[in-house]
Amino acid sequence: MGRSFSFGQKIGLGFTVVALVALLVAGLAVYSLRAAVAEKDRVLSAYGRNVITAGDLQIEAEQRVSFARGYFLAKDGQFLDQLAESRGEFDRILAELRKRSLSPEEEQLLAKVDQSARAQSVATERVIAARKVDEDLGKIATQFQAEVVPRNTDLRKALEDFTQLEERQMERADRQAAEVAAFVTNLMIGTAGAGVVGAVVLAVVLARLLGRQIGSALHRLQSSSSELQAATSQQTTTTREQATAMSEIATTIKELVVTARQIAESARRVSGIADETAAGARAGDQTVQRTHEAVTGIRGQVDVIVTHMLDLGRKSQQVGGILDVINELSEQTNILAINASIEAAGAGEAGRRFGVVADEVRKLADRVGGSTKDIRSIIDDIRSSIHTTVMATEAGSKAVDAGTRQFGDVSAAFREIARLVETTTEAAREIELSTKQQTTAVEQVNEAIASVAQASRESEVSSAQTLQTVTELNGLARDLARLVQPGAGA
Repeated sequence: MGRSFSFGQKIGLGFTVVALVALLVAGLAVYSLRAAVAEKDRVLSAYGRNVITAGDLQIEAEQRVSFARGYFLAKDGQFLDQLAESRGEFDRILAELRKRSLSPEEEQLLAKVDQSARAQSVATERVIAARKVDEDLGKIATQFQAEVVPRNTDLRKALEDFTQLEERQMERADRQAAEVAAFVTNLMIGTAGAGVVGAVVLAVVLARLLGRQIGSALHRLQSSSSELQAATSQQTTTTREQATAMSEIATTIKELVVTARQIAESARRVSGIADETAAGARAGDQTVQRTHEAVTGIRGQVDVIVTHMLDLGRKSQQVGGILDVINELSEQTNILAINASIEAAGAGEAGRRFGVVADEVRKLADRVGGSTKDIRSIIDDIRSSIHTTVMATEAGSKAVDAGTRQFGDVSAAFREIARLVETTTEAAREIELSTKQQTTAVEQVNEAIASVAQASRESEVSSAQTLQTVTELNGLARDLARLVQPGAGA
């Protein structure tokens, strides 16, 4: 930079360079943050959708077992239709999940899920085939526990492994996004630091260059002038305007102090509210944990009820077998009574008493037969009630399972809320502290502005006593004109 640039042009060039550096830093920051946020949202959305789909597969797997158990108890073909529909829905969801872009580990786990589901279906079909030809519920239940339940456990374990893998990958993606954000933040800090260093270097260069030029001019001015009477009027006007501006600045500074104090008070209230919110979130998490334990106890009671109902169904079937024996015995007794009546009639007067006894035996056999029919009807009603109760209990068990999973999600959400509220509390406290420091600094600036305003008023008074310009004032004016506007002194 030589004498071809004016004083204003040199300052303007320095501010232009600083503004360009600031725009570069801002553009880089916006682009980097947008890219990091977009990648994080994309990855989390993909893994989150896989977790939800895995949950749907778990629901379908549990429904398959429920429909199979319903058929074993009631031997109703409607449950077989529902079982077929559930298998089709399970295969459809699994195929949809396998179409997505998956890693080799995910493909391996899905293959394991498919294998476990097929093994469960094969075991279920064997038990269904046995149920079609065998009425012994105890035997069927034993076969179900030995063949279907282990396969169902394997399927549930495979689905849980896949879900845990997706959750781990989602957490890993979240950590990677956080690392990218940290890298972007460090990059912005480094770039901003470089810009600040460049601005400082530019300011030092400009200050030295302009200092040499202005110092030379001022040296000539001090050595050749005795008074500055011609410039006194302009200096007085400028000083008066400066004093007015200083007064306005002081008023603005006072308003800034009031605003800073209000911000500090608001930050303090926000911190208090955040503390209360964190306490409420922790209390809500404890309540959810206690409710989760109660729901787990209810699930255990539901399983006990199902076991007792199945045992009651087996015992009612045994009672039905005993009734069949009693009914057959009643029919045989009736036949014997009829034969005895015939023989008594053939014996004449000697067999009359025996005929009366045979008739009474036949009537008793008829009443026993009628009673066995009534008892059978009651047992059928009991079996129907047992079936209805088991189905309702199964529905309740599924609802309890869904509720247990939801309680886990709610508990995690409460813990996340508590963590975020703690972060908010720390930020509010930092804002409060920074605002107090800013208030103190602004008050000091206000005092300095008041001192400058007083000095401006004193300078306005003293400017009236300035001496007149010396003989070399024209030459010094030309030199100053060349500094302000190139070519003015040519």
